[in-house]
Amino acid sequence: MSVPPNRAPGAADPGLSFRPFVALMACLMAMNALAIDVMLAALPEIARSLHIPTENQRQWVIASYVIGFGSAQLFWGPLADRYGRKPVVVASTLSFAVLSLIAGLSKTFELLLVARFCQGIAAAASRVLVVSIVRDCYEGRQMARVMSLAFMCFLAVPILAPSIGQAILLLTGSWRWIFLLLGLFGGLVGLTAALTLRETLHPEYRRPISIGGVARAMGRVIGNRTAAGYTLCSTFAFGSMMGFINSVGQIFADIFHAAKLFPLVFACIAATMGVASFLNSRIVGRFGTRRVSQSAMLGFTGLSLLHLAIAVSGHETIWTLALIQAGTMFFFGMMGANFGSMAMEPVGDIAGTASSIQGFFQTLLGALIGLAIGQSFNGTTVPLATGFSVIGFCIIAAVTITERGKLFRPHHAPVAS
Repeated sequence: MSVPPNRAPGAADPGLSFRPFVALMACLMAMNALAIDVMLAALPEIARSLHIPTENQRQWVIASYVIGFGSAQLFWGPLADRYGRKPVVVASTLSFAVLSLIAGLSKTFELLLVARFCQGIAAAASRVLVVSIVRDCYEGRQMARVMSLAFMCFLAVPILAPSIGQAILLLTGSWRWIFLLLGLFGGLVGLTAALTLRETLHPEYRRPISIGGVARAMGRVIGNRTAAGYTLCSTFAFGSMMGFINSVGQIFADIFHAAKLFPLVFACIAATMGVASFLNSRIVGRFGTRRVSQSAMLGFTGLSLLHLAIAVSGHETIWTLALIQAGTMFFFGMMGANFGSMAMEPVGDIAGTASSIQGFFQTLLGALIGLAIGQSFNGTTVPLATGFSVIGFCIIAAVTITERGKLFRPHHAPVAS
């Protein structure tokens, strides 16, 4: 049987033509972003319904999910390498659906948080498995094409999700429907994978679960200056985004009394990350990952300091917040992909396991940094601006140490060891 022109000889057949395959991968990627951002407009209603005593506590609806997501990064990869991609995809997505229903039917805040934590664990499989499945079926430029198309669909989710959540609230009058419809989405994705996706891992490539192998890989990631340094940078950057997500709903509702504007402004801010991703793809080949990301970190820090000055002086408005956060999220987009790429440079021979390890640290520690920023909310934007400024200086320090003080090296310069 001839191999389709967009797949390499010997590649696995996913059982789907190109467009449905990309759509399924995009839906798997979107589950995680949707589970976070669709909640933002509903947090005040959840707090009232479940009698959450303090406003900052409602941030745990987001934080518990992200902590579960981060803590499971090391779990799914070895399972998929041992038992195959398809059973893990189906089991994780259907578990996500069931846990969404449990969260939607929760009568207590504690049960909701437990369901959200477990929901994050289930969704973590999507981060690990999408790249694995695409790599099983495509390589080189075709793999890049599939991932780019799927990522473009994924970027639309943070832009639209708060509006979707607000629309569900307006139509149904209950935050519970957000979870129930999220569960329906996860169930449909799981059933689609079960009915249409073929197993993409060749039997001869299955590997036994090895705790020692993961430990050795972790030692390599932690022990390598470039891998560890840029993983730490990615962690700080992710922490800033989580701090923004944890705080932004309360900022719009409590400071500016503009909750109805929140989905629109959030969409505009999130869209700048998509613009940054597109621009980065056009310039990184010319200037290199180091020059682009290190320029972005200076822009990120400078804007954060400007925001802090405005916040402390009492001149903050909804428009200064929107414009400055759009700028910092743009620079975040320019940093994130490049930091991740540089972190993988010295560990390419164990890319799958190394990616899981880096994702574990980045997501888990980043979630805790973001939670610390969110829990510092005091009715002003000063804690948010302070958190971003501190993170900017931490990134600069980490990059400087990683590069031994030699910043803005061209893309063909040797990697620090």
